[in-house]
Amino acid sequence: MTRTLYAMLWWLAAPLAVLRLAWRARRQPGYLTRLAERFGFYDPAPPGPRIWVHAVSVGETRAAQPLIEALRSRYPSHHILLTHMTPTGRTAGEQLFGDRVERAWLPYDMGFAVRRFLAHYQPEFGVLLETELWPRLLEECAVAGVPAMLVNARLSERSARRYARWPALARWAIGGPAGIAAQTDDDAARFAGLGALSPAVLGNIKFDLEVPPEMLALGERLRERFGAMRRVLVAGSTRDGEEALLLDAFMAAALPPQVLLVIVPRHPQRFDEVVALATARGLPPARRSDDRPVAAATRVVVGDSMGEMLAYYAAADVVVMGGSLLEFGSQNLIEPAAVGKPVVMGPHTYNFEEAARGAEKAGAAIRVADATQAIAQAAKLLSGEPERAAMGERARAFAAANRGAVARVVDWIAGRSAAR
Repeated sequence: MTRTLYAMLWWLAAPLAVLRLAWRARRQPGYLTRLAERFGFYDPAPPGPRIWVHAVSVGETRAAQPLIEALRSRYPSHHILLTHMTPTGRTAGEQLFGDRVERAWLPYDMGFAVRRFLAHYQPEFGVLLETELWPRLLEECAVAGVPAMLVNARLSERSARRYARWPALARWAIGGPAGIAAQTDDDAARFAGLGALSPAVLGNIKFDLEVPPEMLALGERLRERFGAMRRVLVAGSTRDGEEALLLDAFMAAALPPQVLLVIVPRHPQRFDEVVALATARGLPPARRSDDRPVAAATRVVVGDSMGEMLAYYAAADVVVMGGSLLEFGSQNLIEPAAVGKPVVMGPHTYNFEEAARGAEKAGAAIRVADATQAIAQAAKLLSGEPERAAMGERARAFAAANRGAVARVVDWIAGRSAAR
């Protein structure tokens, strides 16, 4: 009954899903690119053994980089197929890997579409990152003899409660992967509570981030354009609603003119919106895309570029973590820590809860209640060079101390896959 109802809902939802793609394509045309792939129709694929990695969007794609490089080293004769669900994820994949991987949209979770996907690419095994539990896809993988593993898996208390409301669907989805490699003991316990059999705990592969030298070099160039003598506060990967709060808090704090607020929205379709928010408050911003030095009288910059987040962090003195001030669960605080920057985070960090707790305990991050406190704490750090430098070194050490998950995950994958 669950499978039948799920299939019926997808057939009803498919036209609405296409309309939603068309709506989102008004700001991001990539949503309508290769639309047929969403239903399992693909261009010819080169022959040869293939490993399939699914990274739904930008964060997962960045996290996948060290894993994909390790898989390429472990299986040098295999093609790597990287699938996404969002244009920003696909663009990130292009920037990170170029033509070293194949790219495609993951089809909608409809039986005929996922069967066509599997028959077309014939992967030897699949690796799905974090929370991508598509029950029909996983079931069809099992039928086709394709081990599909969920790695770097996380499940917040909130998500676990939602799954628990639909126990039959939860058992179907959670029981689908050929194995689950969880980030933390808490994640594993929540998966097990919903029916997963013996999930492994292998750590968070996001700690294995390799910061490209070109990002550090770009960070130096950005810092020069921001002003070498200025203090730079970067609000990274901010979400809808957070920018207005930060701008209001920044104005109320009356910080000295040498403090520059750089806001980098998470989603590119919101760049113009954030420019308008700042302008309406009498803070007409410079834009990264202007590609010229920021005037001394300018107080705000909008980071309207993609694929440069690490460079923004490298150019910062202090980072306020987007997604943590409102109930979005936080974006990736490991990235600023990896380049040695103090992190100020809000109360909502459930997407990175163990990393957030660890960073706070290590003295690499400070937790605050809201945007007003975030700006106040950042201002305090900006005015104290010794503490800011010491906190940055603690952040770098914290990120380095937690590396190693990729090697464990690849060994675990090898033990569960049929690839040779």
